[in-house]
Amino acid sequence: MRARLSVVTPTLNAAGAVAPLFAQLAKGAVEGLVRELVVSDGGSTDDISEIAEQLGARFVSGDAGRGGQLRRGAAVATGEWLMFIHADSELPDGWIQAVEAHLDSEPDRAAVFRLAFDQNSFSARWVAGWANLRTRLFALPYGDQALLISRRLYDAVGGYPDIPIMEDVAIVRALGRKRLKVLPATLTTSAAKYRRDGWLRRGMKNWRCVALYFWGRDPRKILEKYQ
Repeated sequence: MRARLSVVTPTLNAAGAVAPLFAQLAKGAVEGLVRELVVSDGGSTDDISEIAEQLGARFVSGDAGRGGQLRRGAAVATGEWLMFIHADSELPDGWIQAVEAHLDSEPDRAAVFRLAFDQNSFSARWVAGWANLRTRLFALPYGDQALLISRRLYDAVGGYPDIPIMEDVAIVRALGRKRLKVLPATLTTSAAKYRRDGWLRRGMKNWRCVALYFWGRDPRKILEKYQ
């Protein structure tokens, strides 16, 4: 029986950040869970294509924009299950068991991880805590919590839309609360963007973008404001 899980990772000049994630995914391949890694690039100028080739990963490239990159990656993935995960993420010990348990018991539901940052500060813990609470209360995780979903369910909801921002919100809205679960495992993501922009400022920007999206604003206009 072939491994069931295809992992899709969008990249844009992320060669310096992918080593921890790719090492964890390699372990998943050895354990018989990960079928393939699909690196969906947005026009990087670093050596990510060579890294992908060395790992035996599938490499696709196109215009930058996470929605389009995730959609292109999913289009070439061959697993019956898909996991979409950002390049600056680190999977926890026990992630393989948590994912396998979901695959075996929840074929009709997607799943996300709990969130933590690679910084032990009050601001990091507060933002991560709010993200986890938001996920439980409103079924509104962001893309940095990854997404585990069967190919059948992914296709049924239309997949990731080819939009430059809010693609993560769009797909979980299409799924709805009843088809989304939080895994008993915590993914760690980079806090670099929060350190650069400021924790409060970036958090407020994120919420403003989500509000504009819910009010029907064109994602391209939202991206202009976000940038």
